[in-house]
Amino acid sequence: MNKIVLITGATAGFGEATAKLFAQNGYNIIITGRRAKRLEKLKATLENDHNISVLSLCFDVRNRSEVESALNNIPEAFSAIDVLVNNAGLASGFSHIQKADIDDWERMIDTNVKGLLYVSRTLIPGMIERKSGHIINIGSTAGKEVYERGNVYCASKHAVDAITKGMRIDLLGTGIKVTQIAPGAAETEFSEVRFHGDKEKAKNVYNGYKPMAAEDIASLVYYATTLPPHLCINDLVVTSISQANSFYINRKS
Repeated sequence: MNKIVLITGATAGFGEATAKLFAQNGYNIIITGRRAKRLEKLKATLENDHNISVLSLCFDVRNRSEVESALNNIPEAFSAIDVLVNNAGLASGFSHIQKADIDDWERMIDTNVKGLLYVSRTLIPGMIERKSGHIINIGSTAGKEVYERGNVYCASKHAVDAITKGMRIDLLGTGIKVTQIAPGAAETEFSEVRFHGDKEKAKNVYNGYKPMAAEDIASLVYYATTLPPHLCINDLVVTSISQANSFYINRKS
């Protein structure tokens, strides 16, 4: 019987790459996101390419009632979730705090913090009942240090770091593993979203060096699930070889 993974924010970037890798390894997949057409396209691709079952759920993690409605009504065939990947997250805006758009703050806090909590709180009781499961939270190097104009984005990822630690403590003895993977710079839609669709600004973020790709992070997410039952990667910080931390990147030009 195939194991089941649920991935939030699966319509692009880390989430999409993670869904593809788990599908290649024989998992049945639950993909969630806000863009219905992308979800259905990914569902068709995964099922056709890998002979697995895929459930797509279109909802916004920021909306508690949508989260609870979708996740409390998962069909029985998909209900015993083995792995939850809390991937949905974003940066919105890149301004000094005194000039920032408060709507950007709301968007980041509601997605990166509250969305992760809504999804986790809905699914954890089932994992406890089954005495097994693995929760993987996608954090960031921004959750380890704070950089100029990162203010609220960094705060939201520091919250992910703290929530992950809290989960691990609270779930001791339940059989549930809790892992945080904290990537540095990776070339996905991340910067385009941060700069509100400005493709040129987004492209410039990665000039002069080779950043990580979505597939790199997906490989680490999957690897974390392959360890023996008594082992758990608690916290994994990863960057490209060109990046030391949020402040130092070796650029050729």
